[in-house]
Amino acid sequence: MSLLQHQLELLSPARTADIGIEAINHGADAIYIGGPSFGARSSADNSVQDIARLVQHAHRYNSRIFVTLNTILRDDELEPARKLAWQFFDAGVDALIIQDMGLLEIDLPPIQLHGSTQTDIRTPEKARFLQDAGLSQLVLARELTLQQIQAIRDRMDPARCTLEFFVHGALCVAYSGQCYISHAHTGRSANRGDCSQACRLPYQVLDSQGRFVAHDKHVLSMKDNNQSENLAALVDAGIRSFKIEGRYKDLAYVKNITAHYRKLFDELLEQRPELARASSGKTTFSFTPDPDQNFNREFTDYFVQGRKEDIGAFDTPKNPGRHLGYVSKVGPDFVELTVSEPGTVLHNGDGLCYYDLQKELVGLAINRAEPASALAVDQWRVYPKDPMAGFKDLRKGTELNRNRDMNWVRMLEKKSSERRIGLWARLEETASGFALELTDEDGHTGCAAVAVTRETAKNPAQAEHTLREQLGRFGATIFEPLDITLALAQPWFVPASTLNALRRDAVAALEAARATAYQRPPRATPVAPPVPYPEDTLTYLANVFNEKARDFYAKHGVKVIAAAYESHEEEGEVSLMITKHCVRFSLSLCPKQAKGVTGVQGTVRAEPLTLVNGKEKLTLRFDCKPCEMHVVGRMKKSVLNQAEREAEAIPLKFYRTRPPAMAMD
Repeated sequence: MSLLQHQLELLSPARTADIGIEAINHGADAIYIGGPSFGARSSADNSVQDIARLVQHAHRYNSRIFVTLNTILRDDELEPARKLAWQFFDAGVDALIIQDMGLLEIDLPPIQLHGSTQTDIRTPEKARFLQDAGLSQLVLARELTLQQIQAIRDRMDPARCTLEFFVHGALCVAYSGQCYISHAHTGRSANRGDCSQACRLPYQVLDSQGRFVAHDKHVLSMKDNNQSENLAALVDAGIRSFKIEGRYKDLAYVKNITAHYRKLFDELLEQRPELARASSGKTTFSFTPDPDQNFNREFTDYFVQGRKEDIGAFDTPKNPGRHLGYVSKVGPDFVELTVSEPGTVLHNGDGLCYYDLQKELVGLAINRAEPASALAVDQWRVYPKDPMAGFKDLRKGTELNRNRDMNWVRMLEKKSSERRIGLWARLEETASGFALELTDEDGHTGCAAVAVTRETAKNPAQAEHTLREQLGRFGATIFEPLDITLALAQPWFVPASTLNALRRDAVAALEAARATAYQRPPRATPVAPPVPYPEDTLTYLANVFNEKARDFYAKHGVKVIAAAYESHEEEGEVSLMITKHCVRFSLSLCPKQAKGVTGVQGTVRAEPLTLVNGKEKLTLRFDCKPCEMHVVGRMKKSVLNQAEREAEAIPLKFYRTRPPAMAMD
């Protein structure tokens, strides 16, 4: 089953199979999860057996499982990746999410392929190329506007390729796949699933004269993505798969955020009957979803509605939480506070935080919380786990936020959702007894019959009521009755044990029918002859790291192919990160912002800036025509030396210059 043009898919992350199962239970139409290796999240690995268990649960609801195989691969890793792909296929996985085009040149199973965020899809030309090369679903760059998404949609064939977009979670500041700072400084490659997150560090920002522009600011740290208000607009722009970031996130995050978007999409589907959800069943929750309850750096909708000034989490990469109240007294081992909303309850284990005078976020974990007064419901006394002496700048009047609510955490540790598939039940008489037919909302049928001697009911009205009540007990199954039809000549007395067995056998038959009918989405056939790549020259930014990837691009008409940055052929200064985020714009130093401002126009130029963190220095260069920023630096000698010591694979001979025409014949 490929995603149909009118279907909307909610795509949730799973660090583990158990989290994935709960994401399904909370309304996900699809799950993406990492396998035992090559999954671009070095500590979010899962065994093939666990993934098979998740597949089995998901397919009961027609939900799909996508596995990440999205690192760039060395030549010696292609064969292990190929074997792993076949294991995923045998486990029932629906699609592989890939970055390395070398995988398209090896013997993969007939499994659908999706383009990873690491493929950096920003243009209609690249999206169309990847569709024509055989990819069936593409996650577009997070930096795109609605207009840019529409432009890509207009070049695509929606019957052949689905557009996917991140709607929630942490934001990489760089175009995904275009960040090399981690590898340059530590040897840990983001393209190989081991990012050191240099973007979350504090930096000094210096101008071209060496003057401080900003001091200890996290100028490369973005707020978290939240497209809750833009879902209908994204649907209209052509997005059909809506992705939640978070393969490192915990169970509470996945439950809450999946439920949040499930409710929003269910409301949207009510308003837009021409659309439908991509899987089966109806989900109900025992809690009210609230994105603010999970770790976040505050929220932004990024560039979807155009460039904005407040997309950065410059003060801290930590979770600032939500406003709670103000300090009213600081004692020797306690803090008293007044909560802003009367009725707010604090709990042992809650996490509070505040900003010190340097705007650094300071955490305060509560060991014990109690009302400060029996008379004042808005006064609380809390005893921190840590000594009071360590809480810098904590004084009367300090604003406090709560960034962990233990009551919320405990609630989501319990069962918090039900997902049920609707069905119609029909009980009828047979020559030897009774038959029960169950037809579910997808049109599948399960039947069971029992041979019994029919007994006339002494109380017909009571008998009919009992029959309906007994037949309607689907609580231990994934089904719920929408209607029960009694096609009987008269209300019969049927023992409860008989009805239970009849229902159990019919449910088993229905589940078997659903499993038999499930079809995995087909692998797309690449356009033949191979379509040309939009460019005939590739730099290190194309992340070509193995011979098969090089062959892929050569087959598609590329004449000059440089090796990936991880090949260590770029020893000089290069762009280590390319971003749509602009530090000049965010600090109100953009020449375009100064246009028309009296006394300022013409005096602001997009000169380079310098970032300093300890001994690390990076140069910011500004490409104003496409409105992009390049973070420029070089690879550390220690990384180069380490790579030489660890080198095992034979270096590739990449096309560093355009080969003679004869060589390509």
